[in-house]
Amino acid sequence: MSWVFLRDLLSGVNKYSAGIGRIWVAVVFLFRLLLYVAAAENIWKHEHDEFECNIKQPGCENVCFDHFFPVSHIRFWALQLIMVSTPSLLVVFHVAYRQNREKHHNQKLYKNPGKIDGGLLCTYLISLILKIGLEIFFLVLFYKLYNGFKIPHLVKCDIKPCPNIVDCYISKPTEKMIFLYFLVATSCLCIVLNLSELSYLMFKYSIKCYLKRHVKKQQGSKSNCCESELIRHNRAAAAGRLHNSSSSLPLNMQDEHEKHSPLT
Repeated sequence: MSWVFLRDLLSGVNKYSAGIGRIWVAVVFLFRLLLYVAAAENIWKHEHDEFECNIKQPGCENVCFDHFFPVSHIRFWALQLIMVSTPSLLVVFHVAYRQNREKHHNQKLYKNPGKIDGGLLCTYLISLILKIGLEIFFLVLFYKLYNGFKIPHLVKCDIKPCPNIVDCYISKPTEKMIFLYFLVATSCLCIVLNLSELSYLMFKYSIKCYLKRHVKKQQGSKSNCCESELIRHNRAAAAGRLHNSSSSLPLNMQDEHEKHSPLT
C-alpha cells in the first residue's frame, strides 16, 4: 500500500501548525506511519495463514479466526491512521481558500494566509477536536472488538462447524503485543498533544480578547474624561464672557443684569 499521499498531507499540514502541532505531525510520521510501513505491516502480513487450530475440520479454522479477529489489526490501524489525519485537510483547504480569494481579488487581503487567526483559528480548533474524538473512538472500538489491548497465546473456540472446543494458536503473540502497546501508547500521546494544543490556543485567544476589551475600556474612560474636562472648560469660558459683558455695563444696568442672570 502506498502512503505517499499521507506523507504529503502531513508535510503540508506542518506548514500551518503551531509549535505543539508540529510535534504531533512528527509523532504521527515517525512513530506511527514509518513504524506501520517498516515493521507492523510485515508482522501481521500472514496472520490468517499462521493462525492454527488443533483440528482439521473444514471451515472451523476460518470461523474461529473471524470470531477472534473480526477486523484485521493491520487494516484497523491503517483506517485509524487515515481518519485521524483527515481533519488536517480542513486547515489546508482553508489556507487554499484564502490564497484563491486573494488571487481572485488581485490584492493582499491577509497579512499571511497561513497565519492561525480569525476564521482559520476556528477551523484549526475544529480539526483538533475532530482528531481527539477520532483517536478516542478508535481506541474504544479496538478495546470492544478484541476485549482489551492484548494478544493471547491461545484462544478456545467452540463455534460451528467446530465439533467441540478447539484450541487455536496465534503466531508471534509476544512480538505483536509489543507493537500493539507501542501503537496504543503513540495514539494516547497524540491525544495528549492535541488536547495541549487545543487548551493553549483557547487560552491564548481568551487572553488576547481580554486585553483588547481592557484597552478599549481604558480608551473609553480617557475619552469620557476629556469630554468632561472640555465641558467644564467651555462652561468656565462662558461664565467668564458673561462676567466681562456685565462688568462693562453701567451700575444700574449691572444690578438689573445680576438680578436676571441665571448664575446668581
